[in-house]
Amino acid sequence: MYARSTTIRGNRQAIDEGIGYVRDEVMPAVQRMEGCVGLSMLTDRESGHCIVTTSWRDQEAMHASAEGVRPLRDRAAEVFGGQPEVHEWEVAVMHRVHEAHHGACTRVTWIRGDPDSMDRALDAYRMSLVPRLEDLQGFCNVSLMTHTAEGMAVTAVTYDSHQDMADTRQQARALRDEFAPALGVAVTDIAEFDLVLAHLRVPETA
Repeated sequence: MYARSTTIRGNRQAIDEGIGYVRDEVMPAVQRMEGCVGLSMLTDRESGHCIVTTSWRDQEAMHASAEGVRPLRDRAAEVFGGQPEVHEWEVAVMHRVHEAHHGACTRVTWIRGDPDSMDRALDAYRMSLVPRLEDLQGFCNVSLMTHTAEGMAVTAVTYDSHQDMADTRQQARALRDEFAPALGVAVTDIAEFDLVLAHLRVPETA
């Protein structure tokens, strides 16, 4: 499975309009494209930071969708009032305890490491870190997406509520401090979001 993420740091006053556009225009259009397996949207209302991620059956389907997605992305940038930043990923891990529901929130962590060590780090992530994450209060699901050639990865952990996400910050920090050196990676950024759209059919991998 593959995914394309579009990040926009836009006008926080435009968040509701942007959510409506992605929900009513972008999502139906993308879901009609061959090989699409869903869309999710994360927003931070305080900063205007938004991430829309579309998932695809394979790399060929993702690349074939590029031209069809482009005008939708351009219009979204106008609505949100920010420039889009696009990345393509391989979905390396998807593990769910249950589906996310209304009010769910997601903590996203960006990681960078040695491309030659990525496979070893992924094995350790699946075997050692995922079970520890599953024990966190309010845990819904975790995903890990990678761009091996650049040594980049991003992990998203979703919780039932804002309170759960807040209550697990210290534990999550301790896990990062423990596992990042062990995996041979560096954490480059962390952000917390509301999960406003979650229509993904990516199969379980862990």
